[in-house]
Amino acid sequence: MRGGGPYPVLAIAGEQGPAKTVLSKFVRALIDPSVAPVRALPRNERELFIAASHSHVLAFDNLSGLPPWLSDTLCRLTSGGAFSARRLFTDQDEIFFAAARPIILNGIEDVITRPDLADRAILLMLAPIAERQRRPEHALWREFELARPYILGALLDAVAHGLHMLPQVRLQRLPRMADFALWATACESAYRPAGTFEAAYSNNRRDAIENIVDAEPVAAYVREIMADRTQWTGSASDLLQASTNRSGGPKSARVLAGRLRRAQTFLRTLGIEIAFGREGRLGTRTITLTAVGESQPSNTVSIVSRVSDLGHRAGLNHPSRGLEQPL
Repeated sequence: MRGGGPYPVLAIAGEQGPAKTVLSKFVRALIDPSVAPVRALPRNERELFIAASHSHVLAFDNLSGLPPWLSDTLCRLTSGGAFSARRLFTDQDEIFFAAARPIILNGIEDVITRPDLADRAILLMLAPIAERQRRPEHALWREFELARPYILGALLDAVAHGLHMLPQVRLQRLPRMADFALWATACESAYRPAGTFEAAYSNNRRDAIENIVDAEPVAAYVREIMADRTQWTGSASDLLQASTNRSGGPKSARVLAGRLRRAQTFLRTLGIEIAFGREGRLGTRTITLTAVGESQPSNTVSIVSRVSDLGHRAGLNHPSRGLEQPL
């Protein structure tokens, strides 16, 4: 609900049947209603930026993975990016698409596998719904439509509070999405104790880091070899030779060095510093891994609050609202 970016990516995961698609539709219906609330992935950058020029929220449904080009483009789109193409039926005229948009992704697996996008994301893992608790979607939508004005009113109250508090907000440490974190912290004290969001967001980002490191063979191997030492120095070729028996690893020293640079920020958060340098008169490239002490997580706070709690704040449990129970 901010007037401009950067916006985080909301990545919703869970096994079959925990209402990932319905949640995506509900969230978008509150912020940016559309006759097509969720859609398939675009085939190229042009299609993505055209979609962004016609919608405030982009919601992509039932994903199995993200190609590298799309992951990189989504990073640009969260903070503001542009795409240019030749205007049709001309030789030299260009047409520009520029946008910064909130994005929702949902799928059974954790579709975000690249560190730069994971560092811009909020990851939600939905719990399964027991069969005896399942309800028809049309019944959920009927209750949601009754609740929507009050939920939206509660959100707008939080926005008004955030606009008032934003100039006074200070964080001890600014995360990657610093402007978003400041905005969410300014809004949170409308309904939550100060510091709740910062702790939840910190733990959520840490979970994302753990997932990425576990899924990245090079980062996982670096963490493994630093488990019982404080420093390692060698070349990319040395590291490549030592990790040749790991599946999914790079096949060349150059690729390995590139993947190390991509994982550098996340490994630093887990207490492993990576330094690239040169040695000797020939300027031999070296890599130095140093254990600097793993940062401690904050007290665990769930990044997700129950919608029923927001409904309670908005007065949905009051009999006069027309709902016997909060949504």
